Amino acid sequence: MAGPPGCDRSGVCRTAPDENQPVRNYHEPMTPRDQLEFAKARVLDGGMASELEFRGADITGPLWSAHVLENAPEKVIAVHRAYLEAGADVLLTASYQVSRKGYAEFGLEPARADAALLRSVELARAARAESPERRIFIATSLGPYGAALHNGSEYHGNYHCSFPELVRFHQERIEVLAMSDADLLAFETLPSLDEARAIGEALKSWPNLAAWFTFVCPAYRASSLQVAHGEALRDCAALVAGFAQTVAVGVNCTQPKWIPSLIAELRLASDKPIVVYPNSGEDWDAEARCWTGSSDPSEFGQQARQWYEAGAQLVGGCCRTRPSHISEIAGAV
Repeated sequence: MAGPPGCDRSGVCRTAPDENQPVRNYHEPMTPRDQLEFAKARVLDGGMASELEFRGADITGPLWSAHVLENAPEKVIAVHRAYLEAGADVLLTASYQVSRKGYAEFGLEPARADAALLRSVELARAARAESPERRIFIATSLGPYGAALHNGSEYHGNYHCSFPELVRFHQERIEVLAMSDADLLAFETLPSLDEARAIGEALKSWPNLAAWFTFVCPAYRASSLQVAHGEALRDCAALVAGFAQTVAVGVNCTQPKWIPSLIAELRLASDKPIVVYPNSGEDWDAEARCWTGSSDPSEFGQQARQWYEAGAQLVGGCCRTRPSHISEIAGAV
């Protein structure tokens, strides 16, 4: 989920994570790609950080929803639960803002970030365990490099880092999550072709993992069918569709009105399943630091019906979408 700038297996945090304890020894490996029945997924969840905020959580800090992940995990579980009750069959974890680089900026050790990634998966699993009769997928939300900079640069992709640094940033998180209980990795809000290429390089050591890639298309780019940095969405989708790990390609954190034309581009790029989860339709005023406009869940559901008809397989919501939006999407299915 994008926007403006130690737990046990029940999801209950009892103590602070032990920074000296390897975080990968007590998890099962991620679901292998060839065993992932992803074609059955139809409804993705909605915004995580914005829903936490709606529910009274404080997400004003630079680590955003990761603060809640650390300090109030029960609220994260409550959001997951609400989306499942609304009809979602895919949960994105509360890990978009979690990375070693992002944590290091605030004096936090790498092991703390690694533990938070795994904790986000455990909280989603705790919510899923409440509905054992349903097939629910867990996708680990992984924001772009820009998300770790806390300056909104994921919306333009003009990073001041080398390509190897970009590869290493993504590789660090993949290495941790490869031994998690998630079903797949969700690389989302990607602004550029170069970052997608870097993720592909980072994934090479894990050919059996499953991943989806979704790009962000701000209004000033979407009208030209481009991602935030200016490359053609079609070229970006074609690139990631060629990765062995890719199970879906798509768009997120984008205005709903652009989704039909962007789906058409995605269909031209590859035959991979298409995943779309746009914003609510409200606009972010960067100067005033607030959202403007309104969103009608019923209208969002009607649009979702059109997105399915246009070729999307999996539909959900990003910033400012709520369980009511997801309920309407489920109704559209």
